[in-house]
Formats: sequence, C-alpha cells, structure tokens
Amino acid sequence: MAGTVLSLGHGYSAQALEARLLAQGWQIIATTRSDEKAAALAARGLEPLIWPGTELPLARATHLLSSIAPGDGDPVLAAHGAAIAAASHLQWVGYLSTVGVYGDRQGGWVDEDSALDATTPRSVARREAEAAWQALCDRAGLRLHIFRLAGIYGPGRGPFEKLRAGRAQMVIKPGQYFSRIHRDDIGQALDLAIRSDQPSRVWNLCDDAPAPPQDVLRHASALLGIEPPPEVPFAQADLSPMARSFYADSKRVRNDRIKRDLGLQLIHPDYQSGLAAILQAEA
Repeated sequence: MAGTVLSLGHGYSAQALEARLLAQGWQIIATTRSDEKAAALAARGLEPLIWPGTELPLARATHLLSSIAPGDGDPVLAAHGAAIAAASHLQWVGYLSTVGVYGDRQGGWVDEDSALDATTPRSVARREAEAAWQALCDRAGLRLHIFRLAGIYGPGRGPFEKLRAGRAQMVIKPGQYFSRIHRDDIGQALDLAIRSDQPSRVWNLCDDAPAPPQDVLRHASALLGIEPPPEVPFAQADLSPMARSFYADSKRVRNDRIKRDLGLQLIHPDYQSGLAAILQAEA
C-alpha cells in the first residue's frame, strides 16, 4: 500500500516518518513556513508547500497528518476545517497531541482512559484541539488516530547538546517523573498506524521507562564521560517559562494499548537505549 501523505507542520516528529514512507513508494507533501526549509524538504525527496497562505491540496492526498500546535484554537481547522470534512476520500487522519492533556498526577500512572485534567494553557489548548479534530472526523466519517506524545528526544534534541554547551541544569523537584519517546519510535508508530486497519483511536506514545529528569541527565553525563552539573532545587532553577511549565505536571504514562493494537515493538524502550543510539549515530 502506498499513497500520498499531506503532512501539515512537517517538523521534527513527522520527519521521522519520511524515510519509511519514501522507501515504500509513498509521496509526501509537506508544509513549512519558510523558503529555506522548503528547499531542504525538496532535497530529501518531498514536495514542499508553504503554509499558511496557500490552499491545501486535499484532493491529491490519501492520508493527512497534522503536527501543528494549537494557539487560539486549531489553526488548521480554523482555515480548512470545512474542506477537510468534505474530503471523504481520505483514508486516514492523524493528529499529534501530547500527554500533557492528562494534567498533573503527582507521579501517578495514566492510560488512555484517564481523565483529561490539563490545567496549563498549552495543555488545555491541546485537549480542546483533540476534541475539535475528533468531532470533525466523526461528523465526516473519517478515521482519526490521535497520538499523545511524551517528551520527544532524538538526534539533535536531548541532553547532550546542553551538557556540551554547559547549559544543562540538574533541576531537583522531589517526586517529579516524565515519560519520553525517541523520534525513531514516533516514526515507527506512525508507519504502523497508517498501514493498519484500526478504527478511530487514541494512543499514548511513550517508552517503558518514565524517570525523574535528573536520572536521565546523570546517565547522559556518564555517557559523555563528564561530571554532571550541580543539583539545583526547582524553586531556585533558572528556567524559561516554557521549561518551568513542564515541571507543573508529574506523571508516568502507560503504552500498553498501542503495543496491543499496532504490535509496536519499541526500538528504544528506555532512555538508556535511546541515548546510546544517539551517540552511536554521531560516531
């Protein structure tokens, strides 16, 4: 099976899907905001499209993936919701969301049936965007897969860059847990979902090893053969508002459903495996 994926906001996560689909003969129409990024997409064999500002070629797409974060509402639905609802030929719609929709569980576990108790503005906006996509696809009879992604890391995005630059902070907040997902496993999961016959579903996408952030930073430091940065209490840490907002929620996320439904076998089931793979790729 091969078709044409229209990838909206084709950034770090969606790019993990490129090589898998291109190798299977798929076409990918990828949106971006800049001419420079458009040229890079074309060089990798994708068809770039500057958006917003242009109409979406929905008639040419067999599959639709949106990675675009909401602002005051979902920008894709605001601009093209009616056209997407009318695109009854679409075989699959995917939406990348976040585990932030569950809110703070003080280190407790959540699964896809847990209440969506988000309180931070960004996570509330995600929860509302999920509901809007689900409502539209339900009305239109379109199959929708929502992926709630944990903290994303991979080549070029992780603790190594900050450690090497001397910018990493060993922030200590007792009871803080984060779940994570390596970009390779995002690509794998999206590929499996696109080729599956699963009906509309919501899946958590995370690895098997939620952990306090300081554990990950200590392990990354050991892999680099350097001393970890000194510990800093959360209240005293020099964090941007965005970084500080991540610490507002502490939870551990279950991934049983996506393994069961899609047969997902994680390439990097824990941060130890994922970090080692990043260094190996750099060698």
